[in-house]
Amino acid sequence: MTTAARKTPARKPANKAARTPAATAPQAPARAARARANLPLRDAAATREALLVAAVEEFARNGFAGARVDLIAASAGVNKQLVYHYFGNKEGLYRDALEAVYAQLREKERALSLADMAPAEAMAALVGFSFDYLSEHPEFISLLADENRNAGQHIRESASLQQMHLPLVEMLEATLARGVAEAVFRDDYDAINLYISVAGLSYFYFSNNHTLSVIFAKKLSSRAAHAQRRKHVIEFTLNALRPGAD
Repeated sequence: MTTAARKTPARKPANKAARTPAATAPQAPARAARARANLPLRDAAATREALLVAAVEEFARNGFAGARVDLIAASAGVNKQLVYHYFGNKEGLYRDALEAVYAQLREKERALSLADMAPAEAMAALVGFSFDYLSEHPEFISLLADENRNAGQHIRESASLQQMHLPLVEMLEATLARGVAEAVFRDDYDAINLYISVAGLSYFYFSNNHTLSVIFAKKLSSRAAHAQRRKHVIEFTLNALRPGAD
């Protein structure tokens, strides 16, 4: 006795029109960029911030010329297509990284609330902060050195970066004016020259720390050396500002 083979119904071709609208709907640019890069959907602000953090590290380590976009993207955990999506190109990323670093510095300076302190106390706080910031952020020193090698090109192209220094100058001018009015500061110092001097006193110490340590046979990177230099920079500035100091 034979048994007839069972027949399996043939499958109908997939109906493309039956797909869900979400699968075929046009995507927003940021979502489309992530889709092309095979990335999970991420918060745009968090992605941009991660790229900036990675960029600061890479540019500080290798300079603008030597930095690689693919390494920055890999460090941020995203596809490098997103670098171009958010920043346009390597130059745009570098400029935004500089802006982010300077913005953080200026924000911390404003948080000192110098107007609430006596003039000498306010000046000591600003000088001490400037020293501490460079001590805690060696990447800032590297970025400045690299941008100076590039003749300040990227800073020159950033109007917002140039503008963000104005509040600092105004804050210094106000502190100097209060000090002159209270007869604790001399009246022939201007804010910009003072800031350059204050920044230089600390910047040179950190930017040349290795060579200075060798030249003077002293470990200038030690905590004790930092504390001694910090005290000196503050006292040096206040002594220079004192009326009658020449």
